[in-house]
Amino acid sequence: MKRWGNMARTFTKLGKEISICVKASGPDPEANPRLRVLMQNAKAANMPKDNVERAIKKAISKDFADYKDMVYEGYGPFGIAILVETQTDNPTRTVANVRSALNRHGGSLGTSGSLSFIFDRKSVFKVVPKPDMDIEELELEMIDYGAEELELDENEWVIYGQPEDFSRIQNYLEENQFEIVSAEFERFPNDTKDLDDEQRATLDKLIERLEDDEDVSNVYHNMSAPAEEDDSNED
Repeated sequence: MKRWGNMARTFTKLGKEISICVKASGPDPEANPRLRVLMQNAKAANMPKDNVERAIKKAISKDFADYKDMVYEGYGPFGIAILVETQTDNPTRTVANVRSALNRHGGSLGTSGSLSFIFDRKSVFKVVPKPDMDIEELELEMIDYGAEELELDENEWVIYGQPEDFSRIQNYLEENQFEIVSAEFERFPNDTKDLDDEQRATLDKLIERLEDDEDVSNVYHNMSAPAEEDDSNED
């Protein structure tokens, strides 16, 4: 059930992003670069084509709600920084829900920009590797297009750059016929905090509550990843 819940949230988020993008720049993917990558993101998430087409039609209808991208910042329990990205047609409702979730779990809502020193926003592209090119060669090629770092993640090449270089990176990849698996903006903490298992469980409840809100698209935090268990002494 949790898996289906996560999938539904992903589809809702992508649907809103597609609608907002179409409302701003039109429904033609050839003339709307951002729409092209959102449609690719939808494909990578196994979002049905009917959902994508419905989101596009919704954006060009007269009844389309005017969604806004709103970011809320604050602290959860144990001093963990929380940054919540939302897409909402009712900011008053959304901020009340975010504040309530934080307060109920021992946190508090902060002022806009209060966590800008903790989280870095990046353009993140995932592409299918080309058999006739290695990742170091691609990295040298893409430095002039704003790429800052490349890494191998399972069977994909991941390219990181500044948000303002998103279009330049996308244009390079499309012009050189790379298969883009996904392209989006993500935030990364530049400082993390360790928590014990009990504290981690408490924070996980807060994150889950925030993510369950239909206005919330992403929740970021600076809790460190759980330590991997050492199996070296096992028989």
